Amino acid sequence: MNPKYLIINCDDFGQSRPMNQAIMHLLEENKVSSATMMAPAPGFEEAAAWCRKRGQKNIGFHMTLTSEFDAIRWTSLTGHPSLHDESGMMHKTVEAFERHAETDAILKELHAQYDKIIQSGIYPTHADNHMGSLYGLATGRSHIAEALKLCADWNLPFRFFRKVYLSDPLLSMIPGVDRIAADVSSLADAFGVAIPDYLLSHPFHIQEGETYEGFKQEIIAKMYNLPEGISETYIHPAVDDENMLQQVPDWEKRVWEYKLMLDDDFAYAIKDADVILTDYSIVR
Repeated sequence: MNPKYLIINCDDFGQSRPMNQAIMHLLEENKVSSATMMAPAPGFEEAAAWCRKRGQKNIGFHMTLTSEFDAIRWTSLTGHPSLHDESGMMHKTVEAFERHAETDAILKELHAQYDKIIQSGIYPTHADNHMGSLYGLATGRSHIAEALKLCADWNLPFRFFRKVYLSDPLLSMIPGVDRIAADVSSLADAFGVAIPDYLLSHPFHIQEGETYEGFKQEIIAKMYNLPEGISETYIHPAVDDENMLQQVPDWEKRVWEYKLMLDDDFAYAIKDADVILTDYSIVR
């Protein structure tokens, strides 16, 4: 049997203080593989200062081109109007971003975000994309080629997938996903950009009747059915925060993800299922 490697990445590092607190704790305890940082978000400076102080190495670049929550909004670093909605903040939805954002403005913004991370003393180990805004899934207007070209220039692996895990509840439902995976894999290879074999997802929102225990068992079951090769899954962990629970949809699910990473049952399942927790160095 070939090894089963798993990368657990914390998305949205720098989004807000409650998310920073959870992600910093999980990184300190080595409960997760890595985190990806949002340069335009309001909690970025706190997250960057913590990384500098610790000399944290396993930090990536979360390409951020949308701002989805009323309670936590941010503007672009470059200020191009096509990147903003009528409020002056980044677009709330992927569809709005795909319809309005100009390609040149996107590239300038991603360069500015990357430069901000570097200037903060952090050298990213990998990259991924907030809300999949570059994938073209809403209107077909994709910027994945541009993202891969940037990763090639910066020598960064990128979150995508070579193969579709058929049991995945989200990715397996995308029309033509096998063709998309093949096309992106070929493009990544042409640019010399490393990507994982599989991407494992789970619903971002709390499902009807879902409880923490049910969610935990769902994720534990995935550990025992993990495909051979290198898989990545992503979480959005956050501490319990009364204001965020009231203002941000499904904040409780983020609290569940934080709790799961500290759950002894989950730690036992990884070990018992012979899953090797790793980071993007193996992809690189």
